[in-house]
Amino acid sequence: MRAIDLSTVTWRKSSYSNQDGGNCLEVADNVPSLVPVRDSKAPSQGALLFEAGAWGAFVDGVKREGLRR
Repeated sequence: MRAIDLSTVTWRKSSYSNQDGGNCLEVADNVPSLVPVRDSKAPSQGALLFEAGAWGAFVDGVKREGLRR
């Protein structure tokens, strides 16, 4: 597996993050075919990398589950 350099990506807080400062996820949209995700409170801990299709399926599932509540 090759290393992915994330030092120049632009991070944004996920719209699904808690807006009062807790439970904050950041995602980077500008990495071809991958979606890096990290904890905004501990960015030096690294990021998880998801294939774009897998991340899309996860977000769709979160949206569907939210509608059931």
